[in-house]
Parts: sequence; C-alpha cells; structure tokens
Amino acid sequence: MLRKLEADDPRFKTLEFRPGLNLVVADTTPSSATTDSRNGVGKSSLVELLHFLLGSRPSKHLATRRVLKDITFGLVVDWPNTTDGLSVRRKGANPTSVIIDPDISAKSGNRLDIGPGHITLAEWNSLIESGLFNLSGQHPGISGRALLSYYMRRIASNGFNEAIRVHSRQAEVEATTNLAYLLGLDWQLASKYKDIAAREATRKQLRQAVNDPVWGRIVGNTAELRGQITIAEARVARLEEQISSFRVVPEYEALKSRADQLTAQIRQLSNQDVIDRRNLEDLEAAVRETSDTEVRYLEPVYRELGVILNEHVRQRFEDVQNFHESIVRNRRRYLGEEIASIQNRLAERRQERERLGAEQSRILQELNEGGALEALTTLQRAYAQEQASLEALRNRLTAAQALEASARQIASMRLEVEEQMATDLEERAGRIREATLLFDQFAKKLYGEERSGYLAIEAGRNSVKITPRIDSDESRGIGNMVIFCFDLTVATIAHRHGRGPNFLVHDSHLFDGVDDRQLKAALELAAEVAEAEEIQYVATLNSDDLAKATNRGYDAKDRVLPVRLTDAYADGGLFGFRF
Repeated sequence: MLRKLEADDPRFKTLEFRPGLNLVVADTTPSSATTDSRNGVGKSSLVELLHFLLGSRPSKHLATRRVLKDITFGLVVDWPNTTDGLSVRRKGANPTSVIIDPDISAKSGNRLDIGPGHITLAEWNSLIESGLFNLSGQHPGISGRALLSYYMRRIASNGFNEAIRVHSRQAEVEATTNLAYLLGLDWQLASKYKDIAAREATRKQLRQAVNDPVWGRIVGNTAELRGQITIAEARVARLEEQISSFRVVPEYEALKSRADQLTAQIRQLSNQDVIDRRNLEDLEAAVRETSDTEVRYLEPVYRELGVILNEHVRQRFEDVQNFHESIVRNRRRYLGEEIASIQNRLAERRQERERLGAEQSRILQELNEGGALEALTTLQRAYAQEQASLEALRNRLTAAQALEASARQIASMRLEVEEQMATDLEERAGRIREATLLFDQFAKKLYGEERSGYLAIEAGRNSVKITPRIDSDESRGIGNMVIFCFDLTVATIAHRHGRGPNFLVHDSHLFDGVDDRQLKAALELAAEVAEAEEIQYVATLNSDDLAKATNRGYDAKDRVLPVRLTDAYADGGLFGFRF
C-alpha cells in the first residue's frame, strides 16, 4: 500500500494514505471567483509524482521542471519483508539517482539495518519488478513500468481513452502481453505475437523499399544477388591466396632502388659500347687507308723530261721516303693501340654487364617473390573492403529471401501461435472464468442486473484479444466505467495470485461524464473490494462530483483525506504554489 507522499518543501501538502478507499478532494473556497478553477490544483500531479517516485523516465517529467527540480519528493510504500515500509526519495535535478531506506538493493546483501542507499534508476526499476510484481530474470515483452501504468493511469498519456491501452501509442500486442501476465495467462506465448509483428513490420518496409526505384537497387532480388555474391567470393578468394603466399622482403625499397641503379648502369655501359664500336670502325677504316710512300716513279718521270738525277738528289729522295715510312709505321702503331684499347674496354664492359645483369636478375627475382610491408597492408585493406562488400551482399540476399518467403513464414507462424494460444486459453479456462465473473460482478454493481459485463479473452490473429465491455449505449461515462471495472478486476486478480501490488490509483478524469448513480456505486464498490481483497484504492475527485454522490446517499465519512486541495491561487494546490 501507499503510505505517504511528501516533499522537503514546506509548502507541499503531505498526503498520508490509509488502507481501503482514499479520496483526495479538490475544493472550492468561499473566496473563489467565477474565474477560478480546480484544474491545476494537483489532482493529476499526484499521479505524476507517484510515477516519478516509482521509476518513470525523467524526460519532460513534471518533477524536472525548473521550479520543481530542486525539491526532493518522497514516498513511503509497503514492501515485502519490511515492517515500516520502504522510503523512496528522488529529485528532478538528479533524476537518475534514487535513495531508498532501508537499502534493499543487491549490493547491501538485503540487510535491512544498514540505513539508506543510493541506487540508479535502472536498479530501482529492477527492484520494483521483483518487489511489486514478483518478476525475476529475463522477461522480454513485459516491464514493471508498463505494468504500473495499469495501476496509475496518466491523463497526460491518454491513459483513459480505452481499457486495454495505457497510452495512445501503445501497440495492442504490448498491452495484451503485460495484461496476460497480470491475469495469469501465458505471457511468454502472448509475447510471441510481438516477434511476429516485428517481422511483419520489417516485411512491409522491405516491400516498400523494393517498389521504390532507388531503394529497390539496395535490396535487389535473389537471382541477381546470388550472381554478385559468386563474383565477390571469387575476388575475396584471390586476395586470400595472394595474402597467404605473400612474403615481406626486408629493405624492399633499398633493393628496388639498387635494381633501378643497375638498370641505369647497364644502359650507360651499352651507350658507351655504341660510341666505342663506332670509333673502332673509324680506326679500322683508317688503318686500311694508311699505306707506304711510293717515290720510285719519280726517276723515270724526270728521265723522260731530260733531267738526270745525281746521287745527291737520289739520297734526298730516299731520306724523304724513309721519313714517310716512319710516319706510316707510327700511325699504324697508334691506330693499333687505339683499336686494342677500345676492344679491351668493350670486353671489360661486356664482363661488367654480365656481372650487373646477374645481380639485377637476383634482385628482380627476390622482388618478384615478395613485396614490401606497405604492399601487404594494401592487399589486406583491399581484402577487408571486399569482405565487407561481400557481407553487405549476403545481408541484402538475406533481406531479399526474407521478403520473398516472409509472407508465407509469417502466416505460418501466426497460425501456429494462434493455435498454441487457443489451446493454452482452454487449459487456463479457470483463470479466465475468474476474471470474467469478477468483471461481470463489478459491472452489475454499477448498472444492475439488467446490464451484463463481458470480459472476452481469445486468441487473435495479431495478439491475444482482451475485450472488456458493458452493455450500453457507448456513452463516455459508461466507457469510463468499463475502464474502472477492468482496472479493478486486473488489480484484484493480480493481487490474489501474487503478481501485482496492493494499490490502485485513479485520476478524477476517470469520473468525467459519469452519472451520479454510477459514481456513487463506483465509490462504494471500490471501498467494498478494497476491504475484501485487502488492497488500497486512491482516487482524486472534485468536491462537486463528490457532492453528486453524497446527494445520492453516499457516505464519504472516513474516506476523504484530511488534506484537501483547493482552487486558492496562491497556496491551494498540492505544491503550495502555482507555476
């Protein structure tokens, strides 16, 4: 049960709750003007603060507003294995931290005598699930926060629009899975509908993508993708082979530079050979053209001319002849030496080229067999990119296959879960009967024997179908009373079987448009059920709505909390000031 709602701001109106029915009434004051309103006095804020203290997310919460964020709010609530209850404190300025006293968290070893403890919001929600709803371990599809929303519906989340949903965007499968747990049905089987719904949503998105001219190329079809995957696998295999056979050559760049240097040297030697061979040809031609000086023809010529050459002249001709022969011999010797020198250089360069060619061949072979570390890194990078591309293609193929086969698979899964759920509901007919009779009993308390209440629970195509209904003209007031009877039924069933807490809180918005007679009957029924089932029912009411019930004979004595909220602008609301 809820025991006390408080704050460290002295202006805050502390509310102390009692067992059974608790009415928090918003009054008008004698000085109220016609323009004053009881909207904003704190009736809905009470529910918001209870949610805040029982683990709601801080995003845009009332308690995190600038004027309230430095106020520490507190709640004392009954808790298993505690005598004086559990005190919970939390403030908007530090909403992810919760102070509990005693410290019942796992880190305390569950000792209840060590004083308060600071825990995270996630830890507090885990404690709520185990302490209030008897949930342990993994329980996908249901959460303590979602379950609490059926015990404290929020007008800000449109929680009074329909019975099975506690906020407007809640999926039916999510709502019915949580309700299945509270009603004692197979919630794990009910949660399978959620998996099917997720697959169906994915299939629809993929179908839309395929129909889109741009996104269709991203998804593709299985035939094209299989061909692309085959080619991509071949590229990956080639790169794998290259990497596995790759040998890193030490000082690769130095060897490459030496190979380039040898190539240049060999080219230079070849150029020098060309020049020397040309010179050699010229020298050999010069040797062939060089001959002895012939002067013997001169004497016959002079004789015919009638000139007699004496011995002295002949001697001079022989000297000249000898001189010329000496020049020819010297030239031949010089040309021979030059030719020999060039031939020697050609031979030396030939040997040098052979030596350089052998060294170059060795280096090129070594470079051909391996590579630099940088080259290996480049190969590995290319391999990673190809693998990523291949994986992307495989994912696209999976998506395409899922799209092509999903319709049949989803239909098969849905039929299988529906059959399993139908069988399970038959096996749990006793629990369904208990909830159905209880809901009908509550409906008849409000509207008499002439109107029946139905709580239909069946295996649907997309979720467990839970349909509460009261024979009526579908007016807003009767629709709200359907929610009232449904919440009271769920809270009672869950508490009886140890799956839920022993309190239920309703905002005054639930009673908007409700007929005076049904309002009186609802308050009497809430008090009767609370006493019989040992649970606590808390409701906020405007004083004129309460007056309608009392005018019908309702006795509010000992039901209304001493602290009353008023429309006094300065300090009449729950917080003691307006903002």
